[in-house]
Amino acid sequence: MTEEKIARINELYHKSKSEGLTADEKKEQAVLRAEYIASVRRNLRAQLNGIDIKNADGSVENLGEKYGNREMTS
Repeated sequence: MTEEKIARINELYHKSKSEGLTADEKKEQAVLRAEYIASVRRNLRAQLNGIDIKNADGSVENLGEKYGNREMTS
């Protein structure tokens, strides 16, 4: 997600509050928001896959290796 797209999301939000959006702008806003949410989910998944847990027995377990192959449900 580029800074330009984030700026456009904010611009459309502010315009919707002040004067309203056209049908095309509403579609653009929905597409940009969906792309933003997908980007946030990818980044969060990458962070979670990089977490290592130290078990009580002293072994280290990578959560990405243990749970990383699961699909996100939402």
